[in-house]
Amino acid sequence: MTLKLSDFDAITFDVYGTLIDWEPSIADFLLRWAAENNVTADAETLVMTFDGARACVQKERPAHLYPEVLTKCFDIICAEFKVPVNVDRRRQFAASPHTWPAFADSRDGLKQLQQSARIGALSNIDVASLNTSCRILNFEFDVVVTAQRVGAYKPDWPHFDTGIGDLMRLGVARDRILHVGQSLRADITPANKLGLRSAWINRPGRLLGLSGEGAAEACPDLTVSSLAELVAVLTGTKEVDAR
Repeated sequence: MTLKLSDFDAITFDVYGTLIDWEPSIADFLLRWAAENNVTADAETLVMTFDGARACVQKERPAHLYPEVLTKCFDIICAEFKVPVNVDRRRQFAASPHTWPAFADSRDGLKQLQQSARIGALSNIDVASLNTSCRILNFEFDVVVTAQRVGAYKPDWPHFDTGIGDLMRLGVARDRILHVGQSLRADITPANKLGLRSAWINRPGRLLGLSGEGAAEACPDLTVSSLAELVAVLTGTKEVDAR
C-alpha cells in the first residue's frame, strides 16, 4: 500500500543531505585542499574518508558541537593523508555549514507538506548552523531537535525520543509520524528500530550516510529520489508502492 499524506499528522526530516545539499560543498573543499597539498585522491575517496571520521567523532561523549566535529574530522583527514594541519583551512571547514545550499525542491516541498502536517527537523547540527540553513531554506520548522539540544548524534535515539515527545505535546500520536532522511545509517535504521514509518530520499550521486554501521539493516517504507517525488507520492499525484 502506498503511503498517503492523510496517514500522518507530522513529518520529521533529516536536514543535511536531505534538504541541504552539503556533499558537493564538502567534496569541493576537500578536493581544493588535496590539490594544495599534492594529495592524490578523488572526490569519492575524500568524501568517504570524511564520512568515516564523522561517524567516529559523533560517538564521542560528551558530544561536541558540530563546528568541533568538523574540526576533528579535518584533523583526522590530514592525519590519514599525512598532511600537516593548516589552521586557516581547518577554521574554514568548521564554518562551512553556513555556506551549504539547499536542494532546489526543498522549500517548496516543505511548504506544501506543512499545509497538512507539522514539520520537524531532527538534525545532527548546532543551533547556529541550523538557523543559517533555515534562512537559506526560508522555512520555519514546527519542531526542531539538534545535536546541541540533546547532547548526542543520530543514529543514537535522543533526537527521535525528543522529537516524538515534542510532537506528542502538540497532539500528534506516535503512529502518525513519518520520518524522512537521506542517511540509511543515521535516519532510516533507527526509525525502523523505533517503529516509526520512514521514507528514504535517495538523492542521486550522494554517498554520505549510505554505508557504515547499521546502514545495511535499513528498510524504508518508501524510497524516492527527491523531496518533490515524495510530495507527489504522498499527495497521490504519483504512484510508488511502499514496502
